[in-house]
Amino acid sequence: MKKYLAELVGTFVLTFLGCGAAVSLSCGVDTASVVGTAVAFGLAVVAMAYTIGGISGCHINPAITLGVFLSGKMSFKDCGLYMVFQIIGALLAAAVLCALAGCDSGLGANALQEGISMQQGIIAEVVLTMLFVLVVLGATSKTNGATGNFAGLAIGLSLILIHLVGIHYTGTSVNPARSIGPALLAGGQALTDLWIFIVAPLVGGALAALIWKCIGCEKCEKED
Repeated sequence: MKKYLAELVGTFVLTFLGCGAAVSLSCGVDTASVVGTAVAFGLAVVAMAYTIGGISGCHINPAITLGVFLSGKMSFKDCGLYMVFQIIGALLAAAVLCALAGCDSGLGANALQEGISMQQGIIAEVVLTMLFVLVVLGATSKTNGATGNFAGLAIGLSLILIHLVGIHYTGTSVNPARSIGPALLAGGQALTDLWIFIVAPLVGGALAALIWKCIGCEKCEKED
């Protein structure tokens, strides 16, 4: 049970701090707000990686959990329960943020940005999630040896880069839980577009697992 609760706590922290920064900085109004929000999400992941990584692996993202499951590194039961607790954590974070800033603040929810088509949003989320989950699978691989100690840093920094690219298109989700929590409470366009931020990241996570199976060294990991 501890690993499920760890995922709840980790996803709470990621959603509260990341989305909280987006609200506080009015993400999108200028370059500084975009950079600040991207850094907030990345640092939240770094912090949680070194806090709960040894307990649950610090997925705090259903797309990562799916990628890990499809890579054969976790059971179907754990995969399902991880996702459930991740969503609960994101909902709790959105509720706290709603109490602080008001649900009309947008809660840092994802939505297709002005001038961005549904197809563009889907492509952005699939590709960015694929790249992010691929970094996670590679950075945490046993074949990395001593460099694996820096996996949390590598993952957090990659998330900053991904946000810098994706905020212009979708506000950057690459994480269904992080999108579900704020969207359910904020409503409006975020709720209308929510399916994109559930389906596209999961597709991206599955593609990352497929790519890793092609380029990763499963035999090396088993020998370790």
